[in-house]
Amino acid sequence: MAKVEVKALTKHYADVVALDGVSLQAETGELISLLGPSGCGKSTTLRCLAGFLSPDFGDISVNGQSIVAMPSNRRDFGVVFQNYALFPHMTVAENVGYGLLFRKIPKSEHQQRIDNALQMVRLTGLADRLPRALSGGQQQRVALARALVIEPRLLLLDEPLANLDARLRDEVRCLIREVQQQSGTTAFYVTHDQAEAMAISDKVAVMKSGRVAQFATPREIYQRPSERYVADFTGEANFLAATIIGSSANMYGIDVAGRSIEVPGVATLKSGDRAELLLRPESLTLVPDPASPSALFEGVVSKAAFLGASQHCEVSLGTGGMLKLAVPPNTEISAGERVGISVALEHAWLMPEVTP
Repeated sequence: MAKVEVKALTKHYADVVALDGVSLQAETGELISLLGPSGCGKSTTLRCLAGFLSPDFGDISVNGQSIVAMPSNRRDFGVVFQNYALFPHMTVAENVGYGLLFRKIPKSEHQQRIDNALQMVRLTGLADRLPRALSGGQQQRVALARALVIEPRLLLLDEPLANLDARLRDEVRCLIREVQQQSGTTAFYVTHDQAEAMAISDKVAVMKSGRVAQFATPREIYQRPSERYVADFTGEANFLAATIIGSSANMYGIDVAGRSIEVPGVATLKSGDRAELLLRPESLTLVPDPASPSALFEGVVSKAAFLGASQHCEVSLGTGGMLKLAVPPNTEISAGERVGISVALEHAWLMPEVTP
């Protein structure tokens, strides 16, 4: 069991800043996802945690003890790689038990630990197979069992689902979360997939250019992002330019698309600021009659695509903005129609305007 604190982690490669003061905390038993695009610093952070890289500045502590100077082989962490890294000439059981050979664990316990780990990842009965006889999802589960069999203080997972197809990703993702919760192991999980991060994490660190743009629960990240970058990276989003005309207790009166409304937002905003209004598609409802009192905005349907369970619709507002939303499949809608859009204002969110 481990409580982990990362403080002001910094790493340079020549003139490139890979990490720029990264700070994170994980309570015992939590799963923390590091989410972001390629080159944002998430894998570099994980490698510093694992001891594969040394930071130029900052500290990493586990249960209050600094581990920055500790070699990776003494950290007692389990690591699951993207490419599985299984020994092709060893059986499943031999791969899973490999890490036990280098620890002071009685040999009489080895087989029981291997059996327990295989049961945990639902591979009982495959102990004698070679990796080449397994599917990609099964190989990834072997890698997970190998990391867990040593009962690590910390579990580190580096894009573990990247090589799996969509169906297997969902299956193994659910298994990873189930096993992590069952074992109570603190974990850090690197991914570029926002759905993965949202589904399995206790907290998410959205990373941008070597820094943490926001660190919060999945719900906070999605519904209350700190900036447009975070909102954009964590799901479908609409943005409208707004001007703040008044504020009180994190509620803001704004002018937006020719209307005056009151919405919640980031605490640092003030009257007179230019800002951006975030409207997630699920907070919007199409109103066939644009003159209806429930319609906050009105515009013209510029695109409508039938997707079976729903329709994707884009509406161009007269003020120049555009809103995307889902429409029930039985609603007749086509490009060129003038419609209204109602907004669940309690689910809107105001953020600082993006500066160049």
